[in-house]
Amino acid sequence: MKGKIIKGISGFYYVHVVESGIYECKAKGIFRNRNMKPMVGDNVEIEVLSQEDMLGNIEDILPRSNSLIRPAVANVDQALIIFAFKDPEPNYQLLDRFLVQMRRQDIPVLICFNKSDLGNPEQQAVIESIYDKSMTQLFFVSAKSEEGLDLLFSALSGKTTTVAGPSGVGKSSLINRLQKDVHMETGVLSEKIKRGKHTTRHSQLISLDFQSYILDTPGFSTLELDGMEAANLKECYPDFEQFEPYCKFGGCNHVGERDCGVKDAVESGELSKGRYDNYCYLYEELKQNRKY
Repeated sequence: MKGKIIKGISGFYYVHVVESGIYECKAKGIFRNRNMKPMVGDNVEIEVLSQEDMLGNIEDILPRSNSLIRPAVANVDQALIIFAFKDPEPNYQLLDRFLVQMRRQDIPVLICFNKSDLGNPEQQAVIESIYDKSMTQLFFVSAKSEEGLDLLFSALSGKTTTVAGPSGVGKSSLINRLQKDVHMETGVLSEKIKRGKHTTRHSQLISLDFQSYILDTPGFSTLELDGMEAANLKECYPDFEQFEPYCKFGGCNHVGERDCGVKDAVESGELSKGRYDNYCYLYEELKQNRKY
């Protein structure tokens, strides 16, 4: 029987099998011998031990299309980063850190601003001007009024999407709205792991429909760019690419060099100064990390 791991905690893995439900499984020792550990998002083969108690063993982990370390998840198609329009005000440096992390791993990104009912068209236009060249889709939604949810749901349909964002932006409320018509057997899962349904302490895949999953993760406030070279940071900024041919020096990092096409684009307003300033901050941070 094939299914997908939607949660793992304390050596137990909860496997969603379409039209059957959620099985509590243990992984066989063979995976330890292979130095391989099941991950949330893995497609697996399970042996059913008790249909009545929904118990089983994971017998095989099917080949992964990809895997991430933070958040720890396999077979991700895209990432959805959620911030609030207001209350709290968006932290664009944190948002850019997340974009860099995902682009390092070739994961497409969707950016969602919740609580759009608290803002106005002028504020939305400002946000669009910052990210209009960043190769990301932008969504402005309200979990409260359900404005914009249809468009967002369409972008998530048929995919496994990892979802992240800082605490307090209404992430859980938004996810609840997106899965409001889903009838998965989540009661068994909640009872077995003794966790509140609305508080995220561990990564968990949630089914939107039979072909679509989202990975809910604990809220974060910092995101380190571990193991990255400062010189490679510009590769994670696709909005710079069209201006780089105008840089005088090959390998320009767009920070201290003269005759830089990217810096000229910032001066002319073609690129967001705030986003460029975040780039410079991250560049210097990576240079300092290299020293130590």
